[in-house]
Amino acid sequence: MNYIHSVALIAVVALVTIALRFLPFAVFNGKRKTPEIVTYLGRVLPFAIMGMLVIYCYKGISFLSSPFGIPELIAGAGVVVLHLIKRNTLLSIVGGTVIYMLLIQLVFV
Repeated sequence: MNYIHSVALIAVVALVTIALRFLPFAVFNGKRKTPEIVTYLGRVLPFAIMGMLVIYCYKGISFLSSPFGIPELIAGAGVVVLHLIKRNTLLSIVGGTVIYMLLIQLVFV
């Protein structure tokens, strides 16, 4: 019984996700001009989302207690440096995560 519920839940979530991914293509399939607001949002939302992720990552830092946010700031600087050198978002994110995990597991124990 529990197995059927889990499979049904995953199927519904997958179908909704697929439908949401294909909906813009179905609505704007070349017959209609894409509205300016949609084009504008497609241009600015990725930067807004990245900004929100940076705020979320740094919101819990305590600068008054050890390690004073040092691992987070070093990892953030690593992300910036990697992105400036390689211009690869995935590499920057993975590299920053690796830097942070190494710092908190090996250096700031």
